[in-house]
Amino acid sequence: MANFKQKDFSLSSRINSFRFAFQGFQVLIKEINFQIHFVFALISISFGFYFRINQIEWILLVLVIGFVLVSEIFNTALEYLADSVSLEFHPLIKISKDISAFAVFISALISILVGLILFLPKVIHEFFI
Repeated sequence: MANFKQKDFSLSSRINSFRFAFQGFQVLIKEINFQIHFVFALISISFGFYFRINQIEWILLVLVIGFVLVSEIFNTALEYLADSVSLEFHPLIKISKDISAFAVFISALISILVGLILFLPKVIHEFFI
């Protein structure tokens, strides 16, 4: 087992960690699935402003948006890691990718349910009653 020495805190190392994070974001914004989730997040936020949702509703909305985006981020990271191990078919890598994709699917379903609970009554009241 490797013996790692923890680095001392420094301002430059903290700044570098932010730089690395933004480099990751630059990779993510090129990924179509992340773009799709991001667009739906913006639409949901627009709905929140349009319907003037309350503080608790904003908290729920922000949490489910974060849940979906973080799920997609981890899924993308796992896919890159798996592809770096082997580009050839491997059944365990396929299973890992499938499970990770299913996690994104579940988080998206939960966000849709929360969105329906938050916005469907408001849409019905605004446009149909």
